[in-house]
Amino acid sequence: MQQSAVPELAHTHTRPIHWLATATALAGVVALSSALQPDSATAAQAAGPAGKPAAAVAPPDPTGVDFPLQCGPLPILVQNKATGDLDGDGVPETVASVRCDAGSGTPPNGVYVLTRAADSEPRIVATLVDPGDRLTVTDLTVTDGAVTATLLGYSSLDVPRCCPDVNERAKWQWNNGAFLRSTPAGARAV
Repeated sequence: MQQSAVPELAHTHTRPIHWLATATALAGVVALSSALQPDSATAAQAAGPAGKPAAAVAPPDPTGVDFPLQCGPLPILVQNKATGDLDGDGVPETVASVRCDAGSGTPPNGVYVLTRAADSEPRIVATLVDPGDRLTVTDLTVTDGAVTATLLGYSSLDVPRCCPDVNERAKWQWNNGAFLRSTPAGARAV
């Protein structure tokens, strides 16, 4: 008979005392972990001006805003809107693309930035696209404090109003008290 190089150890055979010791140790760990809990999570808004908590303000609703469009008897249609904090003050603004609701054709869009205080009506604070520029606006978004949109237009008065032949991406970013327009990276004109 060949003898093992490792002597038989007493702890390699489980006995009831081993199970009792394991259960006692496990119960101790559970009891200790329930006694040592992290602090409760709390949520607080960032402080506003002068250290006061910022008030929760809903983004302005463009419904009922008196947009500077000359539509005659036609109503004004809000085609698209996007919201986000554009000026970094913690209060969301709304960007609205609006046009006359002509029912047919491609009336030009105006793109306006709306803001409001906690207890006031929405008001227009900036015009990003003037309807006089005769552009149609699509793909309006607000991301990371920047407004982006696709602008469809016409290279000349000879181009039929149904078929814009100019397609460009535009980006507006708040900088030193004004919205500066640029072309987003990767944008191509058609």
